[in-house]
Amino acid sequence: MCRMQNGPIHIGIGGWDYDPWRGTFYPQGLAKTKQLHFASRQLTAIEINATFYKLQRPELFERWAAEVPDGFVFALKGSRFCTNRRDLGEAGESVERFCGQGLTRLGGKLGPLLWQLAATKKFDAQEIAAFLALLPKEQDGIVLRHAIEASHESFRDERFAALCRDAGVAVCLVDEGEGVSDPDPAAPFVYARLKAAREEEPEGYAPVELDAWAASARQWAAGGRPVYLFVINGAKVRAPAGAIGLIARTSK
Repeated sequence: MCRMQNGPIHIGIGGWDYDPWRGTFYPQGLAKTKQLHFASRQLTAIEINATFYKLQRPELFERWAAEVPDGFVFALKGSRFCTNRRDLGEAGESVERFCGQGLTRLGGKLGPLLWQLAATKKFDAQEIAAFLALLPKEQDGIVLRHAIEASHESFRDERFAALCRDAGVAVCLVDEGEGVSDPDPAAPFVYARLKAAREEEPEGYAPVELDAWAASARQWAAGGRPVYLFVINGAKVRAPAGAIGLIARTSK
């Protein structure tokens, strides 16, 4: 009987330019132009937040791809002009502009696109279905993968999970202090954001908490699905240590 191959586990942080990381993550004196090169040798993924605020130049995506090693991936946060609006179903032009900005210049280093909805956005099945239908399956011949993060409590509705499942979109798991939760077993990949880091913990999370997240990541990947896990927000200064700790635990 053929055994299913484990999916890859990509673990990282949000961005790579943060002054408190100088001397805590980056060596003292490291030039800012060398930060991405250094970070991509310690981590296996980075979530880019700059794409949330404005479009980036195609040549910038090419430069980022050239600076990181094979196997490294970038997740990109979708534009606020797509997600911070009254009616998500009217975001078609903005979604098209975002996906056409040149992000496919990342090539095989392009990870999922994360669409983070405003905290005040309430669940409306028709509106969400219309938005999901706007997300393209490919761009410039490259397959696009999408995840959506919704924080309003109204999204705790099985219809939301079903709509995402039908669209092939992953629902982002968010840890804000409640520990590990389970992804939809039918999602094409797993995307998780750990936001409950604490500064008193050297790795942001207690060892037992990181052990639990690592065990879950290995379990999710055992079915063949890619896993993308980011230690982000919370005590941001601890994020690199937390991500490195998770990489060590999932590599055992």
